Amino acid sequence: MVQWHMRDDKKPSGGKRDTINARDKKLAWKGGLEAMTKTDATIKTDKVETKKGLGNTLKVRALELKHANVTNGKGKTTKVEIVSVKDNSANRLYGRANISTKGAIIRVKFDGAEKLAQVTSRPGQSGVVNAKLIE
Repeated sequence: MVQWHMRDDKKPSGGKRDTINARDKKLAWKGGLEAMTKTDATIKTDKVETKKGLGNTLKVRALELKHANVTNGKGKTTKVEIVSVKDNSANRLYGRANISTKGAIIRVKFDGAEKLAQVTSRPGQSGVVNAKLIE
């Protein structure tokens, strides 16, 4: 389903805008629903979708992810499995539903132990979960 982010056809004074009648919709005003990237251990494989963007670009949206790229304090990055989302400061219901956004705290299996990591990427925009380990 497409969302249109358009200006209102009324002025703040209540009068009608004449410029809106030039055309109804522009591609630049076209938006979409948020990806709501689900991340936990029960997912079998990573599920991403590619959408067309402005300027002949492609946007990769992550819908379900099982793995994350986690960087430790020394700069080494490892692909690890996500256990669940512990906390999400964007919305407390996102943490309960295992939805990860930028800034979410996730539990990962790192070196045989379960550790916490903070998401540094935007999975709904970039298609991957990049995170840094919390010591």
